[in-house]
Amino acid sequence: MAGVLSSVDSRTNLVGQNRLEILMFRLNGQQTYAINVFKVQEVMALPKVTRMPQRHRAVIGVVYLRGRAIPVMDLSLAIGMRATPETEDSTIIVTEYNSTVQAFLVGQIDRIVNLNWEEILPPPSGAGRHHYLTAITHHEDRIVEIIDVEKVLAEIAPMDARLPDEIMQGDFVAKAQGREIVMVDDSHTALTQASSTFESLGLIVHRAMDGVEGLALLRRLADETDTPLEKRLLMLVTDAEMPRMDGYRMTTEIRSDPKLKNLYIALHTSLSGQFNKAMVEKVGCDAFLSKFHPEQLANLVKERIEALED
Repeated sequence: MAGVLSSVDSRTNLVGQNRLEILMFRLNGQQTYAINVFKVQEVMALPKVTRMPQRHRAVIGVVYLRGRAIPVMDLSLAIGMRATPETEDSTIIVTEYNSTVQAFLVGQIDRIVNLNWEEILPPPSGAGRHHYLTAITHHEDRIVEIIDVEKVLAEIAPMDARLPDEIMQGDFVAKAQGREIVMVDDSHTALTQASSTFESLGLIVHRAMDGVEGLALLRRLADETDTPLEKRLLMLVTDAEMPRMDGYRMTTEIRSDPKLKNLYIALHTSLSGQFNKAMVEKVGCDAFLSKFHPEQLANLVKERIEALED
């Protein structure tokens, strides 16, 4: 399975086509789950696990791969289901999120499939805000639930959205008061984290949950005034992978719209830096930020305000 995973070069071919690959698997039952292949480094048998004291209940320990210690989490337990048995046939998925590497213990690996983002839908509205899904899709008459790994990781190792005093005392903070940005992300957790940082700087944050909703929001804001939208909005900050329309496709649509094309666009994603830096250049984003680094978000705001003053 490790050899099936896409290279950076092959992944770039999907960009702008609104397509993605997902790795499907099961946990303890018959329900099929998935995560984006872009975030998967390898799939392998569970190596020897070193237990850790005072660990989170979903963390079973660490494994050592090529000289580095990687935490292993029971994904089933992390999303509120029963624990996955550890056997000689156990499988882990090694992933990279938010510039860190971690592994998830899962049940049976299914397959990798290539889909159009239009086939990926938001979770049902009745699912509430406490579910662990960013999206659902259908494959061969099965419902596939795509897991919000950012929510899982935030619960296991919470991130601090607060900014250091030296940043909050910067001259740019006063100039940021009341400025507007648009934030687009399909993860409630990621959206809340980043919005909290921006709002602590005095910014007004307009939110959307996917590229279709984000594009509609931008066009609505552009129609509200005769002022060019790039004069009103400090920037657009968008995730890459989202239901219905991904961040790359949304950027392409923005660049082809006369009313939106001059917007400053920052890609804010948990995907690997190497991959996304190539994507920023390909689709025409202005900046790339790895999730979740509050100081980087604040520095981007500072750079934008300084640039507008020049």
